[in-house]
Amino acid sequence: EVQLVESGGGLVQAGGSLRLSCAASGLTFDDYAIGWFRQAPGKEREGVSCFDKSDNYIYIADSMKGRFTISSDNAKNTVYLQMNSLKPEDTAVYYCTADLGSYCLGRGSWGQGTQVTVSS
Repeated sequence: EVQLVESGGGLVQAGGSLRLSCAASGLTFDDYAIGWFRQAPGKEREGVSCFDKSDNYIYIADSMKGRFTISSDNAKNTVYLQMNSLKPEDTAVYYCTADLGSYCLGRGSWGQGTQVTVSS
């Protein structure tokens, strides 16, 4: 069974930084695309970032380019989302996902989510 455990969320002031972690277990890391989605209150869920080790594929949503980066520690089966220059509109619950294959479609496994709150 695939399990994803997020950590690193919290409250930060605008302009600050957070690093989210997603520890994955029950899967072969090379076979999955690991991604991040977020959902703010009253808004639709949106894709944030995606990492696929086998293809060296990295995706960052346009509104987050230059501020967010995704990386991995393959020995730990952990993916990180470094978020810099945070804005109040980044406030949301951030979810880690794992999709078999090369793309983060959000159709596979999901973590429980971690709250990120950015104050103005």
